[in-house]
Amino acid sequence: MASHRDLPAGMVSHIFTNTGNSSFTEFVGSYAPELLPGRNDTLATPVGDMIPHATTIVAATCAGGVVMAGDRRATSGNIISQRDIEKVFRTDDHSCMGIAGAASTGIEMARLFRVELEHYEKMEGRTLSVAGKANRLATMIRGNLAMAMQGLVVVPLFAAYDPDTDGGRIFGYDVGGGPYEQFNHHAIGSGSIFARGALKKLYREGASAEDTVLMLIQTLYDAADDDSATGGPDVTRRIWPVVAVIDADGFRRLSDEEVAEHVRTTVDGRMTNPDGPIAPLR
Repeated sequence: MASHRDLPAGMVSHIFTNTGNSSFTEFVGSYAPELLPGRNDTLATPVGDMIPHATTIVAATCAGGVVMAGDRRATSGNIISQRDIEKVFRTDDHSCMGIAGAASTGIEMARLFRVELEHYEKMEGRTLSVAGKANRLATMIRGNLAMAMQGLVVVPLFAAYDPDTDGGRIFGYDVGGGPYEQFNHHAIGSGSIFARGALKKLYREGASAEDTVLMLIQTLYDAADDDSATGGPDVTRRIWPVVAVIDADGFRRLSDEEVAEHVRTTVDGRMTNPDGPIAPLR
């Protein structure tokens, strides 16, 4: 169809003075719909930006298990929509998942995944292997691909204790559901680029669960220091990161009092060394 720029001046004038419709909105909608609010993708706010998003999740293996931690901030664009959201969820007695992306979709996926694992155990009389659990979650992520294409992206982090190796295992995913086993440590979310840098420097293979928890608190602190969507420990409101330890004894979420002790150690150290602990060169 020819543009009005290609038409003679007299014909263009006729189009604008004889619309055949008393509604200006309908006229513009049929002639130049991109000029109306919400009709132009470059002008409209993507639906994903209007929904609260969860951000940074970190995980690392430790002696006999694995530890996962997540900050508590949710954002909608540049607005802090919630300060105490929970992003780390128990999925069965020996596994958990953390969510980054659209918070509502992620929370629903975590709850459904937990029921999925419980249903399998009741029907089969045994639990899935760690690899089987990771693949089941991959299928659920793949099922959300249509929603992800509309901006409701969820990319979880899965961690579990594996009795076959008496150690922890970590799996990351892409938006299409591809499961990728991560060794030693991993991070997801908007602050992950900063968290991964800290993990590389602070991680110690075979460290105790307590030392690994402190390391992850330090890592989240570094992520919050450089990423506005990641929330640091909120000392005034007493809002602490969610931290879970999984080992042969099962899933255990640390109490606020336990996390507060690690936060206090971290904050006290940052008062004299704002950039945090320095990894030895040797």
